Amino acid sequence: MGDHRDVGDLNSNLLITYSTGDGQLDKAIWQWLTWDKNPKTKEQIENLLKNGKNKELRDRLCHRLSFGTAGLRSAMGAGFCYINDLTVIQSTQGMYTYLEKCFPDFKQRGFVVGYDTRGQVTSSCSSVRLAKLTAAVLLAKGVPVYLFSTYVPTPFVPYAVQELRAVGGVMITASHNRKEDNGYKVYWENGAQIKSPHDKEILKCIEECVEPWNDSWNENLVDSSPLKRDPLQSICASYMEDLKKICYHRELNAKTSLKFVHTSFHGVGHDYVQLAFRAFGFQPPIPVPEQKDPDPDFSTVKCPNPEEGESVLELSLRLAEKEGARVVVATDPDADRLAVAELQENGRWKVFTGNELAALFGWWLFTCWKENASEDADVKNVYMLATTVSSKILKAIALKEGFHFEDTLPGFKWIGSRVKDLLDNGKEVLFAFEESIGFMCGTSVLDKDGVSAAVVVAEMAAYLDTKNQMLAQQLMEVYQTYGYHLSKTSYFLCYDPATIKRIFERLRNFNSPNSYPTFCGAYSILDIRDVTTGYDSSQPNKKSVLPVSKNSQMITFTFQNGCVATLRTSGTEPKIKYYAEMCAPPEQSDIAFLEEDLRKLIDALVENFLEPSKNGLTWRSV
Repeated sequence: MGDHRDVGDLNSNLLITYSTGDGQLDKAIWQWLTWDKNPKTKEQIENLLKNGKNKELRDRLCHRLSFGTAGLRSAMGAGFCYINDLTVIQSTQGMYTYLEKCFPDFKQRGFVVGYDTRGQVTSSCSSVRLAKLTAAVLLAKGVPVYLFSTYVPTPFVPYAVQELRAVGGVMITASHNRKEDNGYKVYWENGAQIKSPHDKEILKCIEECVEPWNDSWNENLVDSSPLKRDPLQSICASYMEDLKKICYHRELNAKTSLKFVHTSFHGVGHDYVQLAFRAFGFQPPIPVPEQKDPDPDFSTVKCPNPEEGESVLELSLRLAEKEGARVVVATDPDADRLAVAELQENGRWKVFTGNELAALFGWWLFTCWKENASEDADVKNVYMLATTVSSKILKAIALKEGFHFEDTLPGFKWIGSRVKDLLDNGKEVLFAFEESIGFMCGTSVLDKDGVSAAVVVAEMAAYLDTKNQMLAQQLMEVYQTYGYHLSKTSYFLCYDPATIKRIFERLRNFNSPNSYPTFCGAYSILDIRDVTTGYDSSQPNKKSVLPVSKNSQMITFTFQNGCVATLRTSGTEPKIKYYAEMCAPPEQSDIAFLEEDLRKLIDALVENFLEPSKNGLTWRSV
């Protein structure tokens, strides 16, 4: 501080001039201590001030949250770049301002707010509290708010937005992120996550409305306002009813002797997956007792991400062995993603990748469509979608069966919006996915949904069981019919944005300025697409068909040997991800050769393009 006043004086008379020697920081500190009414987060900033921690104050107060692939997401705690009461109030004020401009009927149609079970005692910050503050800002402005009276799966928010004809919705969640994080996921009136230009416009409005309005802190409005409604019962009933549209073997489900184990990873999924199984005619799945109830500390897993595989599924696999259950379904903490494991005849568990599950879902949902389609149904009217870093198996199925396949930029916000466009134009969309175990079965929810995916997997397994087949065997049949698609996805952690930028800029100026590599080790590169700059060597005009995405790094290499590999940054975590897939024609069935070729190519990709030791990258470890 450099003067004699302590924080107590500062707080009692904030207009007293004080200085850290940095005008921008002084202003930010003054704003925080004036505006924040949460004693815990206010105290965090006061303590930093008291102890002269100017660098940390600058890090916390001189940067703002921005929209990534999943809305706003950050650690909980004090500061303008963290998730806390004040930043959620500011975000909601900005959103209100923008929505009021876009929708003259905003105050008739209302807004949906849901939340998961995250929380942090040290910041007095929890998803339910943040949801109440979101609702309070809107209620104070005369907007009807559909606030769920308890925690719900993320897919319930986009579902409710469409069902209630609301102008939009927010889900307070950080999905499968570490326990320290939380987030603010925004949906538009079409039931899809917001994308450009709405995200940019909302951010502009947030910056114009940073000071909390008079009633923005009044969370009592949630209990007293006649404009607050609880959509829980009606939305849950309606969702479960709509789920039956993708149930094709209810009688068989009721009779199956297969048992299923479900883990909800200490999150919201338990009650809703139980109801979904009932809607399909199943006996309820066996829950993992230690993981059934919400726990913001995720105390039985190293990380609450079921995508990490067998190491985090330990409790559910052991329970399944004890109970004689062959299939385990795992929903992530906000129940929008699904992992699946199946006990093989050799006594080992197979944990399916997102791409493998998508091959099964694609086969299953198309088979069910074919068997139930009317005489005059046109297969050319049928669509499936995937993000561009996901397996091309759906493309191979589409080519052979005659339906359409499309890919989108990474992130379900792109899928949701495109699916809505297709539906509005009279098309039929059966399935969409992203490789990070995000699946959309049917179109009741225009986002990934682990609840519906869990019960569709169960029905598929029960049906295959009547043919004495398992999911893993059927997967091999899909590959034999449509061509082997072997993929590997992993990541490196990198906490330095400058290093990440340098890695990607080197690829754009490889041997000389503005020239991409032509080889990766011994592997010849056929085509390169750089979505960050909009370049695509495979197009006649050299321009990418996918929209340019300047805020994130993403380069895709197509190799002479049929492999496609993508390097990209994560929109929600400090990661450089790689995705590689070998797409073989059906007649090429030497899996061992394909696997070895893919492994060698990935090694070359990592060593030549990412240079982990030189760049200080940390390999993914669970």
